[in-house]
Amino acid sequence: MDAVRLISASRCALMGSADAPGIMAEAWQAQALAQAIGSRLAVSGPPELRGEALGLTELAGRGCGVLDAPVLDVGRLRAAQLTELGDARVALLDLGGLLGEVGIALVGIACAASDEGTYWQCMEAIDAADESRDRVLEMLRRLAVRDQGAAAG
Repeated sequence: MDAVRLISASRCALMGSADAPGIMAEAWQAQALAQAIGSRLAVSGPPELRGEALGLTELAGRGCGVLDAPVLDVGRLRAAQLTELGDARVALLDLGGLLGEVGIALVGIACAASDEGTYWQCMEAIDAADESRDRVLEMLRRLAVRDQGAAAG
C-alpha cells in the first residue's frame, strides 16, 4: 500500500481511538510508519533527502522505543504494509500532519494521566514526534529549494 493511504488510515485510527491505550498504540503505529517511510527515502528517495531521511528513521525508532509496543499481528502493522512512497512531497506533507496530530493526542493523555509512568512515557513520545516532524519539515524545505533551483535553471 502506498504511504499516503497508510498515513490516512493512521489518521483515521488515531481519531477513532477513545482511550489512552488506543491512542498510545496509534502513536506507536505512526512512529513505526514514519520510520518505514524514512528508511525508504534514505535508500531510494531524492539524494538531497537521504541524510534527513536517515535521521527520521532513527528518531521515529526512538519514538517507538519510548512507547509500549502494541500487540499486533503483522497484518495490522501499517508500517509493514508500505510498498511504495508515491509522491515524496505529498507523503511528507501528510506524515508531518500525522505526527503533529499524534503529539496533540499525546498531550491530552499526559494531562489526564493518573500515574507518573504514563505521563513520562507520553512526554518522551511527544518529544520524539516533534523531532520526527521537524525532520519531515526539513525534508520538505529541501525539496522546495531543489524545485526553486530547477525552475531558475
